[in-house]
Amino acid sequence: MKMDAKQLPLADITVLDLSRILAGPYCTMILADMGATVYKIENPDGGDDSRNFGPYVKGESAYFGSINRNKLSLTLNLKHPKAKALLLEMVKLADVVVENFRPGTMERLGLGYETLSEINPRIIYAAVSGFGHSGPYMMKPGYDIVAQAMSGLMSITGHPGGPPTRVGASVGDITGGMFATIGILAALHERKTSGVGQKVDVGLLDSQIAILENAVTRYMTTGEIPTRVGNRHPSITPFTAMGTADGHVILAIGNDGLWVKFCEAVDAPALAADERFRTNPLRTEHWGDLEPLLAPIFAQRKTAEWIEFLEARGIPCGPINTIDKVVADPQVQARRMIRSVEHPVAGPLPVTALPIKMSRTPVDEEFRVAPGLGHDTGDVLRELLGLSDQELEELRRAGAI
Repeated sequence: MKMDAKQLPLADITVLDLSRILAGPYCTMILADMGATVYKIENPDGGDDSRNFGPYVKGESAYFGSINRNKLSLTLNLKHPKAKALLLEMVKLADVVVENFRPGTMERLGLGYETLSEINPRIIYAAVSGFGHSGPYMMKPGYDIVAQAMSGLMSITGHPGGPPTRVGASVGDITGGMFATIGILAALHERKTSGVGQKVDVGLLDSQIAILENAVTRYMTTGEIPTRVGNRHPSITPFTAMGTADGHVILAIGNDGLWVKFCEAVDAPALAADERFRTNPLRTEHWGDLEPLLAPIFAQRKTAEWIEFLEARGIPCGPINTIDKVVADPQVQARRMIRSVEHPVAGPLPVTALPIKMSRTPVDEEFRVAPGLGHDTGDVLRELLGLSDQELEELRRAGAI
């Protein structure tokens, strides 16, 4: 049952998605958005756990719907030998398998990479787990907040003197899913030359460390352990949130030329001439002296006034939007980043769109609603494997599907 992919970049790719919750499904969502046919394979007994995550619209999980659009759902009880046999037949026809079980789970089911690659040497097998498929922590359970904590990300997030803070979005899972997608695309490209697939092993902890930017570099080169600095940048100044008459404005002065331009704009030439603030490293070093001098300047205007004033003078700035303002923002709307899919029960459900815009093969034109549990089981097994209605009924009675 091939979905109409309208010649999208991955229209010729078939994915078996054995993952659940967020990291794996986020990966397969990207692949599905780009045109891959993604068969989301779920346990008949409840399916993906995130089907039970709120918020709900008329009993349907909007959480599940936001991550599983553009996929087809079929139910297979992989502990049942007949269901396992069906999956192995599907592997012969697939390009990619994605799973995010704890290491060893798929092997115990007889469905690990070694087994699947023997059946289909061209298969790309992507495994997303808390700590990857090697190392002393391999068998530990891994979750988003654990990865954020153990990677050091939480230690540098928050305000000075405050507690370590989790990032507001599940960046541990999401970056794991994104890196898995990158690995899959690289493996598919390499397969064109080698003719064979390979295993893509992504750990959430690894993924978080990979996005620490220069925190590791700062420690390794200076010996100083990075810590929480609030909203400011640890090495670019002023690059922070400033209090205004009615809230805050983000000020992002990334070089010395912009600093001089800003000082001229706010009629504060003495700041530009002050030796403590002449260069970016000096401003960063003397932020404790500079901040109280900037504070009364920014307290004179409201946030909207500051944005209008600074933008007119080419000074990078922006508001700190609440989510209601984000979805109403004209730039966000112009880029069609908030979309709606029509659910047969819940009606229109909002989703965030893929941020990739492509000129010839647009991947954000249309989204299909996330499937109901097992909605496509019969159609997929009929069309893909040639099963008859009688065979399907026997499988249902046996508890295999």
